[in-house]
Amino acid sequence: MVRIVTRTASRKELAIYFLKLGLVAFGGPAAHIAMMEEETVRRKHWLSREKFLDLLGAANLIPGPTSTETAIYIGYQQAGLVGLFIAGVCFILPATVIVSVLAWVYVRYGSLPQVVGLLYGIKPVIIALILQALWSLGRSAVKTKFLAVIGCVALGLSLFGMNPLVVIFGVGSLAGLRRWIADRTEGKNPRLRSASLLILIPFLAYAAQVGAGYMEPSSTFGMWPLFLEFLKIGSIIFGSGYVLLAFLQIDLVTRLHWITNTQLLDAIVIGQVTPGPVFTTATFIGFLLGGPVGAVVATIGIFAPAFFFVTVSGPIIPRIRRSPSSSAFLDGVIVASLALMASVTYILGRAAIIDFITAALTIVSLILLIKFRVNSAWLVLLGATIGVLRLIV
Repeated sequence: MVRIVTRTASRKELAIYFLKLGLVAFGGPAAHIAMMEEETVRRKHWLSREKFLDLLGAANLIPGPTSTETAIYIGYQQAGLVGLFIAGVCFILPATVIVSVLAWVYVRYGSLPQVVGLLYGIKPVIIALILQALWSLGRSAVKTKFLAVIGCVALGLSLFGMNPLVVIFGVGSLAGLRRWIADRTEGKNPRLRSASLLILIPFLAYAAQVGAGYMEPSSTFGMWPLFLEFLKIGSIIFGSGYVLLAFLQIDLVTRLHWITNTQLLDAIVIGQVTPGPVFTTATFIGFLLGGPVGAVVATIGIFAPAFFFVTVSGPIIPRIRRSPSSSAFLDGVIVASLALMASVTYILGRAAIIDFITAALTIVSLILLIKFRVNSAWLVLLGATIGVLRLIV
């Protein structure tokens, strides 16, 4: 097998790539991760596939939007703290601007633009993109039969509705414990010092959850309560932006009465049909409540914890691989993360592939990605064009 030599991206390259990604990254966290793998690993060779998997596994261990944190980790790995902020801000910024413009249209005209039809053609392309990434990443992640078995277990638990955090930590702990016992049996007397560094990550997460209880905003609306509300939400949500929706309903609609259920549903639709992080739903809500300033405040509030957790945990990742037991733990986390990604793809696939056209578009996109390595941005554009033509015809 030919070993691919990786290279370090410049700050300018990071900015250009993540700005472009922020403009075309439709489909939610799993699709974003697939697009990052395609470009940073297979096309640009910034990362090895193994390093990308390590960053993805770490992103699943901390609160916040997984795909955004993966982008931030990539920036940190390429250009340190400056790269961390370049990658994160450039990935988030395009979606923030687009969502703010749509929020202005919504406030001015009282309805959503007719853009939902775009998803008809884009969703099948996204499914193909995720499947290609799962196949590519899976070949590197599933190193042993044991990892294959616990990966299947993780997939089953995920499909049956098990809490994602329980699946990730459970499978990772099982893999790490198995390696530690094996080393003890062989008389190697493994140390837990490196593994203890890994434990800091969930401890930080739980500390954030506890601390969030002391950041309850006032029921009276203001910019400071708005910031605290979204800072709290960004600090305690694990895995997917879709979990965000439940928190918004409970807090903003039921408890604080800042928005109505109708406004929340409209915000969700905007978050789905625009590229970039699903968490920019907060941008839309912030605009509804406080105009452009509210949009900025809500956006900073919900994404700030992601930058904090990546900054704190980033230096730990390289040290994890030095300990066999903590390295095995991370291997288990990675396999569980891919299993969760596969379960989400199954659910999204049932909603996306609804007729002959969408099925054909999925198959053709998959062939173009795997055999001809067509850039995913062109395929997303193709899907959007088909969606628009369907609306017209």
